[in-house]
Amino acid sequence: MKTLIKNGTLVTASDTFLADILIEDEKISRIGLNLEVAPDYQVDATGKLILPGGVDPHVHLDLPMFDTVSSDDHYTGHKAAAFGGTTTAMDFVVLENDGFSHSVDLWMKKAEKSAIDYSFHMNLTRFDETIAKEIPSLMEMGIQTLKVFTAYNGRLRLDDGSIFKALQIARDNGMLVMAHCENGDVIETLTAQTLAEGRTSPIWHALTRPAWGAVESSLRMAAMAEQADAPVYIVHMNAGGEVDMLQYARERGVKVMGETCPQYLFFTLDHLGQPDGAKWICSPPMRTEIDNARLWEGLSQGILQTIGTDHCPFYYDGSRPIVYEGGEIAIPGKELGRDDFTKIPNGLPGIQDRMPILWTYGVNAGYITPNQFVAYTSTNPAKIFGLYPRKGALIPGADADIVIWDPERRIKYGTAYSHQRTDYNLYEGWELSGYPEKVFLRGKLIVDGDAWKGKRGDGKFLKRGVGEVL
Repeated sequence: MKTLIKNGTLVTASDTFLADILIEDEKISRIGLNLEVAPDYQVDATGKLILPGGVDPHVHLDLPMFDTVSSDDHYTGHKAAAFGGTTTAMDFVVLENDGFSHSVDLWMKKAEKSAIDYSFHMNLTRFDETIAKEIPSLMEMGIQTLKVFTAYNGRLRLDDGSIFKALQIARDNGMLVMAHCENGDVIETLTAQTLAEGRTSPIWHALTRPAWGAVESSLRMAAMAEQADAPVYIVHMNAGGEVDMLQYARERGVKVMGETCPQYLFFTLDHLGQPDGAKWICSPPMRTEIDNARLWEGLSQGILQTIGTDHCPFYYDGSRPIVYEGGEIAIPGKELGRDDFTKIPNGLPGIQDRMPILWTYGVNAGYITPNQFVAYTSTNPAKIFGLYPRKGALIPGADADIVIWDPERRIKYGTAYSHQRTDYNLYEGWELSGYPEKVFLRGKLIVDGDAWKGKRGDGKFLKRGVGEVL
């Protein structure tokens, strides 16, 4: 089938230009002005922007947590992603006792219902000699990333020596270590003291996870990467001081890269102090307006490399069902911690929100350019995680993951537009200017205005190779 998109303005990570795009056999086959083709399907994109499909490097779908599970699975979360202009998402595999292969198989089974293309990272939450020898086998499975934690003592955290060894193994096998950076010892101490004092409201989730813990552990992770001569990617940077540390390390040649998420650009710990503060609980937590501003500087100045979402949604009140695709569904959510902030599931919806919110409040507001928008939400993640130029590119031979973006469309955003399977939206009532009009996954139209044209099983698992250090 031939699809021709005519008269659009292509926006890539480096250029903006007028052109037509021809799609054949799931790929972009030609790009040029006034292409003369007899297509099976034609779209007039006059006045519209043509973007590569978004690549979200950081999501958590169908993730067990406490006494529940994140409310989006690999169909509902992917469907929401597509409506927001994202066509590739990378999830995290939970390391089970039976090892990497078994763990990956479990996640592959979960993802059989996927609606967009996907890949996985491996959570490295245990380390011994057996695991060390097994790590290179992940590359054969098409997974080139390991995630380590400096927090969650006794559950997910590795000691620094184990993290250092993981960095060395990654270096020797063309892999990349991703790091969740907080100070687990300080968090455990402050949490115990806070609970003993009877302080249980949501604001204490943030106050027991100080920003300085994120700052020092980010620099410590960069230092370990330099000593191991290995690259490292620090996830969900949330504090202005982390941007400072990232800049400090990169200026000294350390192969460290940083990701932030929309929630850390727009919200603060004050939101956790509201009556519905549980909606904003995630880890790491929101910080201050000063941190928001420094993160925007990190994006404007090119210090940071990507914007993910850390999408991990839970109902605000899971005792009350919502209607999803015509049926009622209720999943236990943040009400589980009504009387104890440590029992509130950590996570937020965001996979659909990322690109529309960043366009209005990032591009239109002048914080980032349209080309930076494409770099942070699509091209850079594709490059870092070994998917470029198949993904994140508008060039012949790339997968025809294409978003026709209407820069003039104005909507009042919120749950009325959101396909994320939860009962609230962080951006309820926000005025947007610019929104996806049509979304193609490998040449197939899966979103047409407000209509869903995709289906369960449309997505493909993406085996990844060695990525780039940006």
